[in-house]
Amino acid sequence: MVNCYASSDDAALAIAGARAGADVVRAMYGQRLSRIDKGAGDFATVADVEAEKAILRVIRAARPDDAVLGEEGGQQGAADAVRQWLVDPLCGTLNYAVGNMLVAVNVALRDGAAAVADPFGGEVFFTDGKTARVRQDGTDDTLLTPTPATRLVDVNLDPPFPSAPEFRAVDLLAHPEFMARFRPRVVSTSLALAWVAAGKRAAYVTDGGDLSASVHFAAGIAVCRAAGCVVTGIDGAPVGGAGRGLVAAADEETHGLLMSMMRG
Repeated sequence: MVNCYASSDDAALAIAGARAGADVVRAMYGQRLSRIDKGAGDFATVADVEAEKAILRVIRAARPDDAVLGEEGGQQGAADAVRQWLVDPLCGTLNYAVGNMLVAVNVALRDGAAAVADPFGGEVFFTDGKTARVRQDGTDDTLLTPTPATRLVDVNLDPPFPSAPEFRAVDLLAHPEFMARFRPRVVSTSLALAWVAAGKRAAYVTDGGDLSASVHFAAGIAVCRAAGCVVTGIDGAPVGGAGRGLVAAADEETHGLLMSMMRG
């Protein structure tokens, strides 16, 4: 069902793709899955591959001429295409492989609609590029409302650490003011970005390069921005070529506190 809030066809397509991937992730959960080594300790499972195939089938059926950059399948179509979908079929593969359900399925049209599905929570967080909402089976779409009330901040501790020693996420966790004001969480999946937009987290912090076109982060960034979160790089610059990494906060005060701690 496509309701009036997802007025954009692209938003409906992002939701459908994310749900298709989530269906595969749920169906294959708990099975003994062969692993595909990517080097440096990283790997994919058959579930990653099959979920991406399911997402691509949905996109291809509706938008056969659009380009796609997939976490597993790589670039399909022109890399500089006007319309390009960024697909991460299973964000949190290590969690999934060891029987942890904290994973996400990310589908985003670059600079457009996006959806983040929680396969086991049954929620799809999405944006048409203007507003951000959450959809759950059997309920109406609900507007996402960021709030720092939980004081929970997710910090990504996975390597690489390109900004070290200038910035290291682990140092933030030991900062006296951080411990006084927030409570750290580490979930190792970009689902945490959707949680910031939904008010389940006060903020999310990760190091890295340009994450605006990352299959892992593009959908979550789009949802956060549409929800009204404050989103920058860890250096305070806009996320993109100039910005490094990502700080997504529920409001200006939370963002400012985190930035002062990282700079200090």
